Amino acid sequence: MSRLRELRKKCKFSQVKMQMLTGIDQSDYSKIETGKRGMSFEQCKRIALALGTSMDYLAGLTDNPTPYPREPKEKQSEL
Repeated sequence: MSRLRELRKKCKFSQVKMQMLTGIDQSDYSKIETGKRGMSFEQCKRIALALGTSMDYLAGLTDNPTPYPREPKEKQSEL
C-alpha cells in the first residue's frame, strides 16, 4: 500500500487526520497502509475521496491518480 502512504504524505495528512476525514480508526488505517489489513469497499471509497484519487488507483488498477469526473447528483437520481 505504498501508494496510499505516498498520497497521504503528498496531501500532508497524518494518520490521525485520515481518521478524522474517513472515520477509520487510526490503528486500522495504519494496518491498511502497511498492508497488514485489507480495506472494505466503503473504506476504500472514503480514503479515495479524502485523498482526491480514484478507488482504481488505490487498488492498483491504474497508474493515473486523477479521480474520475463525478456525475451531478440530479443525474445520479435518474439512474
